[in-house]
Amino acid sequence: MGCPTIAVDTIVKSAGTKRERDKAVILAVVKRFGPVSRVAIHQLTHLRANTISLLTRELLREGWLLEAGLSDNPLGRKQVLLRLNENLGYMVGVEFDAEFVIAVAMDLHPRILSKVREATVLSAGVDGLAQQLFRCARQAMAEAGVGDRRLLGIGISDPGLVDRRRGLSVISSQIGFWRDVPVAKLFEAEFGVETTVESGTRSKAVAERVLGTGRMAEDMIYVEYRAGIGAGIINSGELLTGRSGSAGEFGHTHVVTGGPPCQCGSFGCLEAVAGPSALAARFRKVVQDGGQSLGLELTHRNLDQITGRTVLAAAQAGDKTCAVIVEEMGRHLGLGLANLVNLFNPALIVLDQRLELAGPSLLDQLLRTVRLQALSHAVEGLEIRFGKLGDEAGVLGIGLIVLERLFEIPALKPPQFLVDPASAKAFLNAGARSEAFANTAV
Repeated sequence: MGCPTIAVDTIVKSAGTKRERDKAVILAVVKRFGPVSRVAIHQLTHLRANTISLLTRELLREGWLLEAGLSDNPLGRKQVLLRLNENLGYMVGVEFDAEFVIAVAMDLHPRILSKVREATVLSAGVDGLAQQLFRCARQAMAEAGVGDRRLLGIGISDPGLVDRRRGLSVISSQIGFWRDVPVAKLFEAEFGVETTVESGTRSKAVAERVLGTGRMAEDMIYVEYRAGIGAGIINSGELLTGRSGSAGEFGHTHVVTGGPPCQCGSFGCLEAVAGPSALAARFRKVVQDGGQSLGLELTHRNLDQITGRTVLAAAQAGDKTCAVIVEEMGRHLGLGLANLVNLFNPALIVLDQRLELAGPSLLDQLLRTVRLQALSHAVEGLEIRFGKLGDEAGVLGIGLIVLERLFEIPALKPPQFLVDPASAKAFLNAGARSEAFANTAV
């Protein structure tokens, strides 16, 4: 399907028999390249033709595969094409932050079958928020009309730092109490199905790469601009997570010495000077000091309703006050993007669609700043575009990640160090105490 490979620190799925693994290989090929013929499956996998014939018949009987007509090759015998039955089962995707919860049911394409969106309830702590996520997920399932289709997986697009291997939400600067929450275990206990947890920014990066404006770029950075500023980094087709899952915390890079305080506890972070809350705070100060702005009219002169989105929209409408605020934001953001270009050398930067509210002038400013500040070799051929998936990017991205796990090719016999890493570490520690014996044995 072309989305970035799940990190290798997840334990490889194992198959009990070679037959089970071969069926998984065929399903993965059809999912990625279908509609595809049995001959093409043979060419791609080098499985025996009779094995492919036997196993595809089984997969057709089981409902995983469907026939999709005949090939259009001009010469030779027409081949029956096979495709994945995208309606055999379904998935649930949930995204949330301090403002909204979005839950969807999706088929195996993925296409959204139903969508529930509501304001996030933060007054009841971890338990209250978890119950809201469960309820929204169940409502999306009920509204999807999936009938007897089987729920195959759940994906959670989380607003903070996550440990994907353990399904743990480590910390969120947006939701103070959302710390060390075993999100995957909670959902698996509630719904009885495997649950994958990933950061919202990385989920959106996957979605924009595969389904949005990314066009399957091998080296791409997605910049999220929501309550905070994040970066989803794809390098050589791989989604970067870092040792502890904190790769891409773009908003917490320092850009101003002694600058304003950030929610992370530091000072002068990009998020604190250029994030949506910073735009709103700057606007309020200007108005409180006697300035006038179209932004006031957009919120019926209610300062409490001013958001970063308001400032961006007013700047696009020609308001000078908001245009100055956005221009200053663009300088900081452009410098940050230049640093990303120097560090990761992407071919493409995809900006959160929300930034398009400020109009093409912001994109022009960012391009100019990056070309001026980044290495000339690094910016050669670089493109910067606005994303196009909007508020569905997170749930679509986590759906793609769940699909990647569902259709990954299993190992027939996973090595013991993957099955039981704790025992492997203990063994190596014990071995270090008898190094002399080991050297003698060798």
